[in-house]
Amino acid sequence: MTETVISSATKEVVIGFGRPFVMIGERINPTGRKLLTEEMKAGDFSRVEADALAQVAAGAHMLDVNAGIPLADEPALLARAIKLVQSVTDVPLSIDSSIIEALEAGISVYDGKPLINSVTGEDEVLERVLPLVARHGAAVVAISNDETGISEDPDVRFEVARKIVERAADHGIPRSDVVVDPLVMPIGAMGTAGQQVFRLVRRIRTELGVNTTCGASNVSFGLPNRHAITGTFLAMAIGAGMTSAIMNPLHAEVKQAVMAADVLASHDKDCMAWIAENRDPTAAGEGAARRRGGRRRAAV
Repeated sequence: MTETVISSATKEVVIGFGRPFVMIGERINPTGRKLLTEEMKAGDFSRVEADALAQVAAGAHMLDVNAGIPLADEPALLARAIKLVQSVTDVPLSIDSSIIEALEAGISVYDGKPLINSVTGEDEVLERVLPLVARHGAAVVAISNDETGISEDPDVRFEVARKIVERAADHGIPRSDVVVDPLVMPIGAMGTAGQQVFRLVRRIRTELGVNTTCGASNVSFGLPNRHAITGTFLAMAIGAGMTSAIMNPLHAEVKQAVMAADVLASHDKDCMAWIAENRDPTAAGEGAARRRGGRRRAAV
């Protein structure tokens, strides 16, 4: 079974079939976050640190780090953010940029094996990003769009994914180090968006044999009660074979849906993660007290 290993200096995370779903925290991203954007431009990274710590405390297995701010020095900002995040937490990182120079800057300061986010199917992009991935022994997110844009036909998106996987192999990058993003469209704008992704994930898993990820919150964009939609989407995507997602672990409904899906997909052995997360601490404490009391009585 395909396993994608991502690491920091001291910790490994494995994305794989039959393994617990990997939650990649999405919060360190200035897109749509005006305050974070202004702070990072001004050299204030306190919110980046707080977001990193909060997401890991909430259960994120990895963190995505993005510093895409228009008219800013993205390579310098991304390198600084990565160094800071690695100084406060040991989870592996996804280095997120569409700018090759920013990716290079991020990789140069990263300690471990990162996930590079991302490469698309355009020939020019493939020939710039894949050598970088191969040279550093990294893994890469393969986004299934190309020069023609994002196709509404899932079969076209599958062929773009196949092209990236095959081109990666030409550069010596194994399938295990390619994680395909089938592209999640807003369900409010495209009613078949969910079904398209589920179909794509099944094909990617069975025909290409690679792991998958997505930007999970895209599916609920523009809808009320977004977290319920996102959580249900992820549960169904896990049922179809998706193995990771860039998401917000601070949303309890989304995290619970992922953990419940892991239980039902037999990815949570003996339901131990679910029990640890959901056990009533009061009841657990009372049970321990009764056991201690019973032992004391027996010893008298």
